[in-house]
Amino acid sequence: MSDHGVDKDQAKPAPAGEPSRLTVWQVMKSTLAAAFGVQTEEARQRDFSQGSAGTFILAGLVFTAAFVVLLVVIVSVVLSQVG
Repeated sequence: MSDHGVDKDQAKPAPAGEPSRLTVWQVMKSTLAAAFGVQTEEARQRDFSQGSAGTFILAGLVFTAAFVVLLVVIVSVVLSQVG
């Protein structure tokens, strides 16, 4: 069977009475999209209705730290090759 048209990032339905939670992959995608400013309106609405601020703050801090470390490594490698 084919699963064409099925969004693999879509969270599974939550049991009755519980709001559905975002998956780790959805939080990572939203964090990257927000960092580059390309978040879709549909994803933004989903994030605000199903996600928690703490999760996105933590994801943003981790992304920022990883980005800074990556830049430091790149600059160090380039400078070591130059001189």
